Amino acid sequence: MEDKLYEIYKEMGFSKNVCDFAFDIEKGLKERFDEIDKIAEYNQMKVLKAMQDNKLSDAHFGVATGYGYTDIGRDKLEDIYASVFKAEAALVRPQITCGTHALSIALAGNLRPGDELLSPVGKPYDTLESVIGIRNEKGSLAEYGVTYRQVDLLEDDGFDYEGIKNAINSKTKLVTIQRSKGYATRKTFSVSEIGELIAFVKNIKPDVICMVDNCYGEFVEIIEPTEVGADMCVGSLIKNPGGGLAPIGGYIVGTKECVENAAFRLTCPGLGKEVGASLGINQTLIQGLFLSPTVTAGAVKGAIFAANMYERIGFKVVPNSKESRHDIIQSIVFENEKAVIEFCKGIQAAAPVDSFVVPEPWDMPGYDSDVIMAAGAFIQGSSIELSADAPIKPPYAVYFQGGITWYHAKIGIMKSLQYLVNAQIIDENLEKTI
Repeated sequence: MEDKLYEIYKEMGFSKNVCDFAFDIEKGLKERFDEIDKIAEYNQMKVLKAMQDNKLSDAHFGVATGYGYTDIGRDKLEDIYASVFKAEAALVRPQITCGTHALSIALAGNLRPGDELLSPVGKPYDTLESVIGIRNEKGSLAEYGVTYRQVDLLEDDGFDYEGIKNAINSKTKLVTIQRSKGYATRKTFSVSEIGELIAFVKNIKPDVICMVDNCYGEFVEIIEPTEVGADMCVGSLIKNPGGGLAPIGGYIVGTKECVENAAFRLTCPGLGKEVGASLGINQTLIQGLFLSPTVTAGAVKGAIFAANMYERIGFKVVPNSKESRHDIIQSIVFENEKAVIEFCKGIQAAAPVDSFVVPEPWDMPGYDSDVIMAAGAFIQGSSIELSADAPIKPPYAVYFQGGITWYHAKIGIMKSLQYLVNAQIIDENLEKTI
């Protein structure tokens, strides 16, 4: 069988050196991968139990149109999400276009003029800057009289508890905690760490709303932020919880009041969750959720595989090859623009869709620099599928994620390495030349 593997890898453009290197890395990860499989098994049972407890039936897979007043499938999907996340309520809709949109709805629904938004984990993800008004954009929270302040992390990526205590004041209404790193090279926070931060904040001001941007983190651990005190947990369905099947959508889970407020912002005051037909995609969204624990496990394996491979070559990787995992993203710091571009070309070349397309940096809306994105996906922009992206600016770090099967994630990382070898950024002996 090994000969057959080498044969097909050769047909796909891989050198024997790259194959041998990758296969050796993989052999050393068996014990680590076994632990990931146990997490996936636990989460699979959790999702299955939620579907059984809520009496999911094929009657919930029907098509609803128009106002959606009788969309029982939509309501059942939201009941299941609330159960999975151990929350009071959920808003799960195809009308939510992306993770940033879901965050915007959650923020705008729960903040009022004169309120202050606090980020105790430093600068938020680039696209949220426009929502908040850090960058001047029409319709931002700042235009509606919501102020913002942030407390940067300490040098060791720890929380600046003294700074957070001093920042909380009578106007502080909502604290936003970004779990994943975004376009930064900081660590991703564990659910336990998030819980400690929430407890600290609520000890100072019990009525403050704590919201967690959970993008890329769902099902990586066996608990979610709503289980450690988060009033709202927000994410995208074309990331982990969509399982590679969801064609669009986002979710907000949390307290009944916070979710209801968000629903009034998504639709309009007085209507809220009562309207919004799902247009026949309930089965896809529910089945995607069912597959999500296994799909997420494959993506986590891919991230760990990438970290081990590029760390051994000599590049800085965040998280490093030994650290615990709390999201599916792997950052590799190349400190070289050409290396970033070649890496992304390799990821694109490994895609099932548009593998022949060559990605290039471009001035993408919502970002302060050119961005290169590689994503030959079945669902456009789906970052639970094999994908990579990077801002073209120092330290020239690329962010890799996804792969709806472990094997595809593995192939993608191997192809990225092959492209770097072909471009002579890494030599034939798999040593970096830059």
